[in-house]
Amino acid sequence: MNLAELQKQVVGMNESVALLDGTRTKYINFDNAASTPTLLPVMEKVNEFCKWYSNVHRGTGFKSQLSSWVFEEARNIIANFVGADASSAVIFCKNTTEAINKLAWRFQCPMIKAMGKDAEKPVILTSIMEHHSNELPWRKVGKVVHVDINSDGTANTFDLYEKLEKHKGKVCLVAITGASNVTGYINPIHEYAEKVHEAGAQIAVDAAQLAPHRPIDIKPKKDPQHIDYLAFSAHKMYAPYGIGVLVTDRSVFEHGDPDYVGGGTVDIVDLESAYWKDLPEREEAGTPDIVGVVALAKVVKLIEDVGFDSIIEHEADLTAYALEKLSSMPHVTIYGDKNPKNARNRLGVISLNIKGMDHALVSAILSYEGGIGVRNGCFCAHPYVKCLLGVTSEQAKEVEKHILARDRSTIPGTFRISFGLYNTKAEIDHFCTVLAKIIRKDYKGRYLVDKERGEYYPEGFNVDFSKFFIF
Repeated sequence: MNLAELQKQVVGMNESVALLDGTRTKYINFDNAASTPTLLPVMEKVNEFCKWYSNVHRGTGFKSQLSSWVFEEARNIIANFVGADASSAVIFCKNTTEAINKLAWRFQCPMIKAMGKDAEKPVILTSIMEHHSNELPWRKVGKVVHVDINSDGTANTFDLYEKLEKHKGKVCLVAITGASNVTGYINPIHEYAEKVHEAGAQIAVDAAQLAPHRPIDIKPKKDPQHIDYLAFSAHKMYAPYGIGVLVTDRSVFEHGDPDYVGGGTVDIVDLESAYWKDLPEREEAGTPDIVGVVALAKVVKLIEDVGFDSIIEHEADLTAYALEKLSSMPHVTIYGDKNPKNARNRLGVISLNIKGMDHALVSAILSYEGGIGVRNGCFCAHPYVKCLLGVTSEQAKEVEKHILARDRSTIPGTFRISFGLYNTKAEIDHFCTVLAKIIRKDYKGRYLVDKERGEYYPEGFNVDFSKFFIF
C-alpha cells in the first residue's frame, strides 16, 4: 500500500457535521496532534482478531495461546519499529502519560530510599517546552531544573549543556520532548543524548508527537547517542484503542517493586510475601489492552509499508502551503517557525491567534460555522505557551485568581491546527476562507461564553447528538 491508497482508508473522513445555519458539511479534522482517527485496515485487523480474542498468558485454551502469541508478536513489531534490542524492554501502558509516570516511579523509589532525610535531591533537567506529562511526574523524583527556550520558541541548547555542566554529578536524567505539540519543533534528541551521557546522566524522550511523523531509532545501548527511555501513544498514530508504550533499559525495572501490583505481576504469593515475575509482565498488572496492542502493531506495519519518506514529504508540503497562506493574512499571528522553506524540519503543528480575538471564540466559530475541528488553549504546556505569548508573572497570577474562582474565560492561549497523513490543501483553503471571514467579523452567530469552562457557543443552537450516534 502506498500513501495515496492509505489516505483513502481513514475511518470517518466523509462524515458530515451540523453547522449553525442548519446545513451539514464534511468535517475537517485539524486536531491530529491531540488524537488521530483510525484507519480502515487497523479496524479490520482488530475485527479479525476479535474472533480469536482471549486473555493472554497462562491460559491453556487455543484462543488464549493464540492471543498470547499475537500479543508478544506485536511487542516484537513495536520494538523493531524504534530499534529496540534485547537490552531494552517494551512495556505496554494506557498512554504516554502513564508511561512517563511509570518511569518516574522507578526513578523515585530506589533514590528516595537511598537518601537520608536531609539529603540533596537528584536533579532532573527538563525544558520549558514540555507537555505537562513530561514535567509534572518528575517533580516527585527530585529537583526539576528547566532548560530555557530561545526567543523563537526552540529549546536553548547552550543552556541545556551549561546546566548539565553546572549540575554534573547531581543530574540523573534529562527528560525532553522529541517534538513540540505547540510549535512542531523537533529536538535533536541524539545530539542531546551524547552530551547527557558524557555528563553521566540518562535521557528520556517523550515521543508522543514524534512517533507518527518521523522514524525513531533509539540506537544500541553502547552507542553514545542511545535513547535510554522512550514513551509514545497509539492514539496519536491512527490506532485510538487505548495503548501506550514505554521502551526502557531492562536493568532499571528488573529490581524493586512495580508501581501497580496484582494479577499477572507475580510468580507466587503467600500471606506475607510476593515474588515478582520477569519483565515485561511484572510491569503490566491486570489484563492488558490486547486489542489496543494489535491495533498499534498493525499501524506500525502500515507505516513501514508506506514509508516515512512519503509521510514526511506530504505533511511538509501541507505545512509549507499553510504557512504561506497564513503569513499573508492580516491580523494572524503565527507562533514558532513561520518559514515555509523549513517545513521539512518541523512537524505540521501550527499555533495561531487573530489579533483582538479570544482563541476560544475563534475555535468555536471554526467549528460551528466551518465544520473544522481545531484545539485551543495551552495544550497541556502552560509554561511554554505563556512564554510564547509573553505573559508576565503578574498577568499569570491574575489568571490564576480567575481560575481558582472558577472563571476560565481569561486563560491566555492560542488555537492550533495540526496535520495528519490524510489532510489536503483543499482543507487548508477552506480553513483560510473561514478564518478570513472571522477576521472580517463576517460570521453569523452571536457567541456567548461559559466562564467556568472558558468555552464559547452560539446562542440558541443545540445539536441532537443522538442523530449522529446512539448506543
